[in-house]
Amino acid sequence: MFIVDSHCHLDGLDYETQHRDLDDVIAKAAARDVKFMLAIATTLPDYYKIKQLVGDRDNIALACGVHPLNQETPYDVEEFRRLAAEEQVIALGETGLDYFYQQETKAQQQASFREHIRTGIALNKPIIVHTRDAREDTLAILREEQVERCGGVLHCFTEDKETAAQLLDLGFYISFSGIVTFRNAEQIREAARYVPLERILVETDSPYLAPVPHRGKENQPAFTRDVAEYMAVVKGVDLETLAAATTENFSRLFKVPMSRLGG
Repeated sequence: MFIVDSHCHLDGLDYETQHRDLDDVIAKAAARDVKFMLAIATTLPDYYKIKQLVGDRDNIALACGVHPLNQETPYDVEEFRRLAAEEQVIALGETGLDYFYQQETKAQQQASFREHIRTGIALNKPIIVHTRDAREDTLAILREEQVERCGGVLHCFTEDKETAAQLLDLGFYISFSGIVTFRNAEQIREAARYVPLERILVETDSPYLAPVPHRGKENQPAFTRDVAEYMAVVKGVDLETLAAATTENFSRLFKVPMSRLGG
């Protein structure tokens, strides 16, 4: 069996007390059939750090982007475009809009979001979208910028079924994190039941949002297995079917050959 963690922040894990090093993280994940990871950057300096951490490992790919909550100071757009074009970068992000924590950077967030989509279209690489308390603007910008030309995923989905439907209409994939296992997440489970299996990804968003039964602990890629097990129940399929489908979806969206994903 082969499971992909489609969204993790490997530079944010605790290498002091939880893991010896990145190889330890990879070994723990592989022991639970999580055998490929997409490592996400949230700033350009963060991208350099993750690139150095990951090195030339074939079982980890990179995403390059500037998170909506990191828009207080401008970043070098030319540098972003240059880094986004690097071969090991398979997606741009995470990008998007977050009005829950930062209303005051709305204009910067929106401009950056548009830049990520335009660069994604230019490079033929999909985008990874974060949205919080910004549903209407997120959907509007995705439509205006013709995101279907590059494709993308709404990561760590916390919206409702209606939002999922609009994203699916744009050709988007939807990624579910450990939040789907939380007791009060019925709205997310309803959306998960609605989204077709061929459009679903699974992720940890580690070190954040550890799934049940690990709540309160630091999240890690190995726990993608718990998300996948839970999602299999929600979708009414066995774990092997869920794992195979989400891995094939990852391959299709991010243009990663199945030969790198156990196929």
